[in-house]
Amino acid sequence: MKRVQAGRWTMRDISWLTTRPIAHRGYHDAAKGCIENSPSAITAAMEKSFSIEVDLQQSADDVPIVFHDDTLDRLTFETGPVRARTADELSRVMMRGTDDRLWRLDDLLDLVGDRVGLCIEIKSRFGRAPERAFIKSIADSLARHDGPVAVKSFDPEMMALMREAAPDIPRGALGDGARDMKEWGRASRVERFALRHMLHSLRTRPSFVSYWVKDLPALAPSVHRRLFGLPIIAWTVRTPEDLARARAFADQIVFEGFDPDAATASR
Repeated sequence: MKRVQAGRWTMRDISWLTTRPIAHRGYHDAAKGCIENSPSAITAAMEKSFSIEVDLQQSADDVPIVFHDDTLDRLTFETGPVRARTADELSRVMMRGTDDRLWRLDDLLDLVGDRVGLCIEIKSRFGRAPERAFIKSIADSLARHDGPVAVKSFDPEMMALMREAAPDIPRGALGDGARDMKEWGRASRVERFALRHMLHSLRTRPSFVSYWVKDLPALAPSVHRRLFGLPIIAWTVRTPEDLARARAFADQIVFEGFDPDAATASR
């Protein structure tokens, strides 16, 4: 894995982030029995040589589990919080309409190897207690992985902990306009302002910016690109209008629901 100097640390290369479109939670299609974040969705993305975005949730024993939701209700036949169960218990949970089970980060890394890049979102409940054991588990797994990889999170505390635990792993500043009160109502006006403008960057030291496509162009991504040369990754591109906006204001896309190669060929 190629690395580049970043201060006194040797930072892993992120040029792959802008080389190929990034499949949102894998290249999935629930109607065809291929569920997001599942081994089947990851395999389908690799077959098309797309980079892949996945999500990590925390098990009761601090093992990173490849899953998006806080609860099991939407995508499995079980109910309740992911965090209430151990990794062994979760690995026996079947995903709806598939032969796939929930799986660990280590299983994902074994499957992907160095075939494609992985952009890993660390999910957070924005708690007051630092999730050091969870972050250490992620860092330990990624230290053994030779393929292209980066992490990101909406929660600056998670990225600060990743910077401390694994300074060589590229970190992404993940954000949006922080105006949706359903999502951000728990945050104060000052906190939403800080998140919108990514004022945590001096502490988290991101290597790239991942921003909601519908909020582009925006001040924070533009400043990070102009002043620090950070690439902008637009999420999540689902429509022709999204794609046009991403092409105007970003360096690469996280996509879902279409084949961006086919869309590019039809231009």
